[in-house]
Amino acid sequence: MTTRIVLVRHAQSVPPRLGVPDDDRRPLSALGLEQAEALVSRLVAYEPAAVLSSPQLRAVQTVRPAADALGLAVTTWPELREWESGLLPSADWESSYARSWARPDSAHGAGESLDALTVRAGKALARMAVEYPDATVLVGSHGTFLSRALIAAGHRADWESCRAMPMPAVYEVTR
Repeated sequence: MTTRIVLVRHAQSVPPRLGVPDDDRRPLSALGLEQAEALVSRLVAYEPAAVLSSPQLRAVQTVRPAADALGLAVTTWPELREWESGLLPSADWESSYARSWARPDSAHGAGESLDALTVRAGKALARMAVEYPDATVLVGSHGTFLSRALIAAGHRADWESCRAMPMPAVYEVTR
């Protein structure tokens, strides 16, 4: 049995506030809400049996219009949340992320390493395969999570591909 997992990076969100921890309730921007609506026909065409999401609002808001069109609930899984980097949003976030990608086994303070995120993402994909055998699952999440989930699924991803990933983005993997 094969589970098809459709990974969706959230649409354009309101930017995080610099220098303070990111807010899980940070929503999509007006453009992001339009982008989420524009994704509906594409995501509905996958005919998912379930819609899962990170509990972070911007991810839920991205997949909710498709879930509504399908008559499905959005079920949040904490393991689908974005990378808990241990870094505060800053103007130079890209250099911090590049260093983390260069040393994926390292962590910032109490944050998780990218290697730990890859393990978390792999376990989430495995759980989906167990809970939704021979079905399609739509998953709303975040850029770094999606990049590390692709690695966990045996695909190539690196800092450049993560950095270049658009909002929104859709990827398909099978388990």
